[in-house]
Amino acid sequence: MDTGTQLEQQLMSIHRRSYPAYKGLQGSYRFPGYILHIDHVQGDPFAAPSKVSVEVDMKTAGFPADLFDKPYKRIALQDFLIRRFGKVMSDYMFQAKGSGKSGLMSISRCGQEVLERTALELDDRRILVRFEVGFPANGRTINAPELKKILFDFVPECVKKSLYYKNLNGKAIEAVVNLAEDQQAIREELKKRDLAAFVANGAVLPRESGVSDKPMKGAVAFESPKSMEIELTLPHKGAMKGMGIPRGITLIVGGGYHGKSTLLKALELGVYNHIAGDGREYVITDDTAMKIRAEDGRAVSHVNISPFINHLPNGKDTEDFSTEDASGSTSQAANVVEAVESGAGALLIDEDTSATNFMVRDALMQSIIAREKEPITPFIEQARKLYEEKGVSVILVAGSSGAYFYIADKILQMDTYRTLDITEKVKAAIGSGESVPTVDYEWKKQKRFLRAGRLEKKHGQVKIKQFGKDSFSIGHETVDLKYVEQISDSEQTTALSYVLKTVLERLEERPNQDIEYLMESIWKEIRQKGLKCLVHGSYLPVSMAEVRRQEIYACINRYRGYRKQ
Repeated sequence: MDTGTQLEQQLMSIHRRSYPAYKGLQGSYRFPGYILHIDHVQGDPFAAPSKVSVEVDMKTAGFPADLFDKPYKRIALQDFLIRRFGKVMSDYMFQAKGSGKSGLMSISRCGQEVLERTALELDDRRILVRFEVGFPANGRTINAPELKKILFDFVPECVKKSLYYKNLNGKAIEAVVNLAEDQQAIREELKKRDLAAFVANGAVLPRESGVSDKPMKGAVAFESPKSMEIELTLPHKGAMKGMGIPRGITLIVGGGYHGKSTLLKALELGVYNHIAGDGREYVITDDTAMKIRAEDGRAVSHVNISPFINHLPNGKDTEDFSTEDASGSTSQAANVVEAVESGAGALLIDEDTSATNFMVRDALMQSIIAREKEPITPFIEQARKLYEEKGVSVILVAGSSGAYFYIADKILQMDTYRTLDITEKVKAAIGSGESVPTVDYEWKKQKRFLRAGRLEKKHGQVKIKQFGKDSFSIGHETVDLKYVEQISDSEQTTALSYVLKTVLERLEERPNQDIEYLMESIWKEIRQKGLKCLVHGSYLPVSMAEVRRQEIYACINRYRGYRKQ
């Protein structure tokens, strides 16, 4: 392996040469205390930045093993180090001058959620941090002295101030890891106590604005109704009280603007851990819970939606249903079925984003339009069976219809941002006179197969283009994820694009595979090996973040390339 001194000599020898000469620097170099890897060099100063990584031996880094001896502790520590590395790096952003992206230095920008990211890997052998650097140029001519500043001055400072335990605040690191341990303890308590979610007293649920995920200043802190309050004993926080939402069917009602959707939104993102100070650190939801909504226009491919849709006027088979442009009710039916198939343990639904005719059908409408003339079996008639036979809980926000009062196990009222348990009051008011019909139906899985067409490649690589958090294209197909609402970070979308790429490449090798088998095998590989299992024969992208099994299913189900065997 070459040394830093040899890199410096090689770098200065190409000063003022044409920009492509930078590619000769690609390789690994030993510096005092770490190894620098130049993984990929950009084609010109206006292209995507070069990919660089730094590897520090764990003995040199000096982090105590008990800070990362469990996966959740390791992820929390990795998150802390990414944030720290990014903060130090920001001081050097564009301090090296030149044209285009010259002097850019960047790493993953972490949000409020704590996610495992490809930006930093940590184990008992080493720490590996990946980041991007804009190699400096004047026009399209190499500016070696400016790159020397980055690689020999700025990067060593980032390493020293971010990756050596002796130079960091040990108490701050311990607090981050302890929080992760407490959050994990709550997740384990959910299973022991048969709960779908827990919301701690004192949690701050409202966000700063529609474009900021930070906590709202001056917001009313959450307080559990006494009838639903439980006490947990956490390893570090000690005794903690809050609302335990039992498994089953929970209804959240209340007037407009009183906080119903705010509570549901916090529960949606409670599938992830949050950083200290977020306000939702101790809002923990079943980590398989899936947000469900209507999604007009989405593609549905060979899905058995017959639990909800039957006897279509055109005679179309709903046990093997496909469309390129689903209606609100059809899309929501497909979303429920796909979520159940993905292993979701709870469905989170907001009346505001649901198809009304999918959710409920009142008595007057039923008296006028006979049941045999209505293809839609409303969700209200399947929800109880879904829980009792499939173990899938439902947490539903409603404000306009009282129909779900009849099937709810728990009914919460949001009143000026305060939570009341009105279950007994409502049950007393409605009595036992009216009941909701249920449908006798056996849920069946439909085997599905992706179209094994020829993948469009450039220089031997499948072309992926990402459009922020909401969508990406692979070849000529665009996958729209904007209504998969629990994707919280664009780096998760990047990971999903590589998941789909892997699926398609495997189908190219072996056509006519069952898509569920493929999804499951890839999910297991990610669990065992991490996201690096999705990339072969090239550098690992800096910006990928962990995804759940539920989002993998949602992504692949929205690909418009299915065909039947």
